[in-house]
Amino acid sequence: MTKKVENKLKKLPAAPGIYFHKNAAGEIIYIGKAANLRNRVRQYFQASHFRDPKTDLLVNEIADVDWTEVETEVDALFLEAEMVRRYMPPYNILLRDDKSLSYVRIDYKSDYPTVTFIRRPLDDGAEYFGPYISIFEVKKALRYLRRAFPYATSKPINQKRAGLHYHLGLDPGLEDGRTSLPDYRVNLRKLTAYLRGNRVTLQREIEKEMKRAAKTKDFELAANLRNQLFSLQALNHQVLFSDREMLDASKDQALVELTGLLGLTTPPRRIEGFDISHIQGSDTVASMVVFINGVPSKTDYRKFKMRLPGNDDFAHMAEAIKRRLRDENIKKWDIPDLILIDGGKGQLAAAMAARDTANQSRLPMIGLAKRFEEIIVPKGQNFEVLALSQNSHLVKLLQRIRDESHRFAVSYHSTLRRGRQTASLLDDVPGIGPATRKKLIRRFGSMKALLAAEEPELQNALGPKTGKTIAKYLSAIKS
Repeated sequence: MTKKVENKLKKLPAAPGIYFHKNAAGEIIYIGKAANLRNRVRQYFQASHFRDPKTDLLVNEIADVDWTEVETEVDALFLEAEMVRRYMPPYNILLRDDKSLSYVRIDYKSDYPTVTFIRRPLDDGAEYFGPYISIFEVKKALRYLRRAFPYATSKPINQKRAGLHYHLGLDPGLEDGRTSLPDYRVNLRKLTAYLRGNRVTLQREIEKEMKRAAKTKDFELAANLRNQLFSLQALNHQVLFSDREMLDASKDQALVELTGLLGLTTPPRRIEGFDISHIQGSDTVASMVVFINGVPSKTDYRKFKMRLPGNDDFAHMAEAIKRRLRDENIKKWDIPDLILIDGGKGQLAAAMAARDTANQSRLPMIGLAKRFEEIIVPKGQNFEVLALSQNSHLVKLLQRIRDESHRFAVSYHSTLRRGRQTASLLDDVPGIGPATRKKLIRRFGSMKALLAAEEPELQNALGPKTGKTIAKYLSAIKS
């Protein structure tokens, strides 16, 4: 153990948080979470404590220790997953024994929505939360959440009556109409809001709904909302997901570095990242991702279908920023503390011009150029190009935001392109209009899935006559 580590161990708080083990070069090699930072981190250096060979390798490389203290174990669980995605420490991969991370999947749009666990997300229209390192803790968390927000884990086959889970208050009971599909989806929206870290806001909304129901003398609804509120309050004592509203931006070293770099008075709470995606100028889209206090806030993500034709990244970036900064969008989404543009000087200049046109010239903007991961910072009428260490906290945060905006843009572009291709193949089918084409695209997601659909599935989606017509047409295409 180095002298530096020894001194750090004396300062560790007896509080929940995440810790960073670093090597001699200052690189983060492992990130973990703890209910008690002092006890957990000191365990690594206890001679009597049993360690497996992989952990021994880790301990031999530790030259420094840092940590971020948080309010609850709730925060630690979520923040650990986010920091691992940001820094990709080598020992987090090694110590997992090559096991995949876990995601929570909610197929909200299906005719029988379920909540399940999956190792690899698919582009199937469902919502995914994660990845999470400990599947045990996530399953435990969802068991408690299910009491507040009953959900189904699978679609029953040939079952016409609500099962045991409904009578235990854990399932919506869609089988025999105990809960309607619209009401069930409302319930799932509350669950997803919780998973995104909006617990405080959600509890306030439920409390308002409860008071409105009591005022209109809908006492049954008021009682259900009261029970939901009590269940949520009880969750404060369990290990669950992060409450982003309780995270402190000043504890994120990357945000502190960014504050100093841009000369800001306080760390930027809301950072928005923008990217453009297209193929040879077709189906051009822009993405807007939002990070609050250094972690993604997916409920605030937005996407824009570009109206300007052609292949012009500069013009499309300007259009995206101009639309983002419209008065109505500022009222709905507020003003960000910082905008990150995926691109170099050209894209950043176009974005700044659009910002100035919207009378928001004080809004800070920076760019991140892909080739050398250079940070582009405006300086008067010119730009300063900064090449920071690839291992710095700031670069890792900006890369994380940039990569997330790129992923979101590509995903939306792929959806539009797939939908256009599917629609074009159905254009020649007699009696099939835009509404039916849209319904098929939404139901099956891709042309591949549509081609694989059997006639009963198509009849179930469109009715016996139309389903038979589509099946006959698709059969001719396949042959």
